Amino acid sequence: PAATHGTFMLWRQLLSLSLTNQPLLTSNFSSTPSTIQICQIMQPDDANVAGNVHGGTILKMIEEAGAIIGTRHCNSQNGERCVAALARVQCTDFLSPMCIGEVANVSTEITYTSKHSVEVQVNVFSENIFTGTKKLTNKATLWYVPLSLKNVDKVLKVPPVVYSRQEQEEEGRKRYKDQKLERMETKWRNGDIVQPVLNPEPNTVSYSQSSLIHLVGPSDCTLHGFVHGGVTMKLMDKIAGIVAARHCKTNIITASMDTINFHDKIRKVTFTSNKSMEIKVLVDADPIEDSSQKRYWAASAFFTYVSLSQEGRSLPVPHLVPETEDKKKRFEEGKGRYLQMKAKQQGRAEPQP
Repeated sequence: PAATHGTFMLWRQLLSLSLTNQPLLTSNFSSTPSTIQICQIMQPDDANVAGNVHGGTILKMIEEAGAIIGTRHCNSQNGERCVAALARVQCTDFLSPMCIGEVANVSTEITYTSKHSVEVQVNVFSENIFTGTKKLTNKATLWYVPLSLKNVDKVLKVPPVVYSRQEQEEEGRKRYKDQKLERMETKWRNGDIVQPVLNPEPNTVSYSQSSLIHLVGPSDCTLHGFVHGGVTMKLMDKIAGIVAARHCKTNIITASMDTINFHDKIRKVTFTSNKSMEIKVLVDADPIEDSSQKRYWAASAFFTYVSLSQEGRSLPVPHLVPETEDKKKRFEEGKGRYLQMKAKQQGRAEPQP
């Protein structure tokens, strides 16, 4: 065990960070590449008891890579210095599990820039460094905005990228308009506040709902003193995993994550199908050092989990029992999202003519 641990530490030192300078898009400043790659070996601390890497660990790596490339691009021209802050994460699919000992290769690329935002596409591959086998495990799209280092409330302009094809810019502009519209439609619902229930019945919404309190420390924060988006996503996946495990009482893994909107700087099961469950996670921030500031809503997202046997095979998910009319309504809304996501997956699987 000591030799194995030493080998892991050596690998981590050798593979902790790798940057590539092979841009797929041409930036206005030639010294700033629009693609980077981060590599890190997965260790026991990164995984669950079954040896699968936590979804939150991968989400944190995705956001860190996006923040690096976004901040680098936004500072590629002379002017006021800034840091790229995560504003939105599109639906993230977990296509294949990653295991202890494999190397995570996180590749990022700037695919579109608007006046005040940057779109970053991220692909994650797992690599078996003994056999050389690689597989795609995750795909995600993130949006960042540049915030001034001098004034956190000031959003700066983003240097444009030069596209190799006109279609790239047109497609990016459409994605920008679509995400902006969806973000504006997101609204706060007071009924989403989690209220504890004494002695709930098994398989009900109240039985598995959970809360997680985390005291923010310096290592969680950006240069502005706000929590990294990746840290928030990791906490969200952690509490969602607790809810999923409570409901199924089996090994569970993250299957997908719906769009996350970060509403400000800084949990319960809603639907089950035969083999998956949807969990809504809300993030509130409570400024404990400043009594004049009220608790506020920071982020929200839907996570999808699947139940697995000890052999890693898919298991049926216990049927969820909504206790109230409001929970029944949310169950039906979750069913609609499930059917919509299933239709999109089937559409992507169809062969192109």
